[in-house]
Order: sequence, then structure tokens, then C-alpha cells
Amino acid sequence: MDRLSILQTFVTVAETGSFTTAAERLGLSRAMTSRHVQTLEDRLGVRLLQRTTRRVSPTEAGLGYLERARRLLADFEEAETEVRGERAAPRGTLRVNAPVSFGRTHLAGALPGFLARYPDLTVEVTVNDRVVDLIEEGFDVAIRIGRLGDSSLVARRLGTVGTRMAASPGYLARRGTPSAPGDLAGHDCIGYAYSADVTRLVHADGREASVRFDGPLTANNGDLVTEAAAGGAGIVMQPDFILAPYLADGRLVPVLPDWSRQDLGVYAVHHQSRHVAAKVRAFVDHLVERFRDSPWSIPPPAVRPPTR
Repeated sequence: MDRLSILQTFVTVAETGSFTTAAERLGLSRAMTSRHVQTLEDRLGVRLLQRTTRRVSPTEAGLGYLERARRLLADFEEAETEVRGERAAPRGTLRVNAPVSFGRTHLAGALPGFLARYPDLTVEVTVNDRVVDLIEEGFDVAIRIGRLGDSSLVARRLGTVGTRMAASPGYLARRGTPSAPGDLAGHDCIGYAYSADVTRLVHADGREASVRFDGPLTANNGDLVTEAAAGGAGIVMQPDFILAPYLADGRLVPVLPDWSRQDLGVYAVHHQSRHVAAKVRAFVDHLVERFRDSPWSIPPPAVRPPTR
């Protein structure tokens, strides 16, 4: 049997979760669909799909193989299109991962225009604040904010974002307003689970200071810690795209406005490949265009002389 046909059958069964549905989509009998997958598993010597009476789902080995199979099929389709002298049109399903807050405040607004531009594409977005494994978890593209550590990925910079401190007026009235980084040690600083224990702050004039930014509350979501700060729980340190609406309506006010963390890069990352899938290339190009002016940024404060 044609290996590409077998591969396409496996991918379709895995994506639909059903041999019957996959057979209908592929125009095959259910028996032939099952035979294709069994042939693949026999050749590899490993079970790729877990069968139950209610659903078919990839095994751990199947998840990794599924991602590679998708990429092989996409590369093959693009190669054929290029040989025919056509430009590959984005189609299929694009799986995207993004941080929760950025996904809600900015990525969501970029999606309608992208979908209207490419009607043959379906986009599946998953949001969480941890760093995902693109291959293992089946994502085509991820949005990452901060320093990149995985050199096996291709990264394209979408912009930069500032990170600053803020607290509610009520908290500052009750506890006092810090006037220097060292004062933070006497305050309730709301921790973010994915930040380092020691934070390096940079003054607008270039001076630096290292502080421990922790306290009685820590969470793994920027929206949660910011909302807690607005309720008076303490001082929060979060990116501009989270703090902006709170600062605009006065629920939070800046703390040590001349001090902030070093600006963080905002990136779209994807797998390395000699032939980047058209859907991935189109999506990243769209985000670069959409976020060219870093619309989430808050203007930096004017440089003030050091306090003596």
C-alpha cells in the first residue's frame, strides 16, 4: 500500500478520533481504514492509537509520530505545488499556543482578519502560561515572551514588551509607597510562578538593582495576580499588556515608575524545517504585520535624576 495514503489515514483517524468518521472523509471503507493503521503499527512495531468503544486517541508514541506525520504530509503537498509552479495556499488546521493574558488581549484580535484572509484554514488556539513542547503537544506555532532557550526552534520577533510594578491606591495608602528597590523587602510582593526568584530591575537612567520579589501570594497566571493586586493584596510586576487597563482606570497605580525589568521580546516560534508549511508562514507574517508597532506598550517614563 502507498505509504503516504497510510500516513494520511493515520493522521485523519487521530484527528477525528474515529475510524468511521475518518473513513467517510477519506472515501474509504472502515475496514480499509483500520487496515491502513494496523499496517503502519505493524511496520513500526508500536501501538500508535488507543482504541476504546467510545473513542480512538493517540498513545504517547502516537502523539510524537502524529506531529511528524503532519509535517511530512504538509511538506509533500507544498513540494508538489511548487513543482507545478503554483504557490501553496494555506489550508488545513493550524494549532497555536499562547500565554493566557496575551492570547486574550492581543492574539484574539488578530485572528478574525487572518481567518477572513485564509478561508481554507481552521485555527485551534490553546492558552496557558507554561512553555509547551511544540512537537510532543502537537502545536504548529507558539507565542513566547521573554528569553528563548530552545535553539531547535525558529523564532521571529513580533515586538518587545515592558514589565513594570503597580499596586492599588488602597494598598499604598495602608502600607506606604516604596521610594527605592530596597524598600520592596518590606512589602507584600505578589509572585508570578514562572519568574525567577531574584529579579533584576533597570532604572531609566541605566542603573541596576537586584531584588527578591515575593510575598504571601504566588500564582501561575498574570491576570490572577494583577486582579489580586487591584483588590489590595500587594505589589505586582507584570507586562504592559496586562497592566495597561488597570493603570488607565486607576485600579492600579505605578510603583517605582523609573524602575522596571528589562524589556522582553515577543516571539512567534515554530519547528525547524526546510519547507515551512504555508499555514505557518502565513500566520507568522500576519502577526508580524499586526504587531509591528508593539500596540501593547506603555510609553516609558521620563528620565529623572537619582534620588539622594
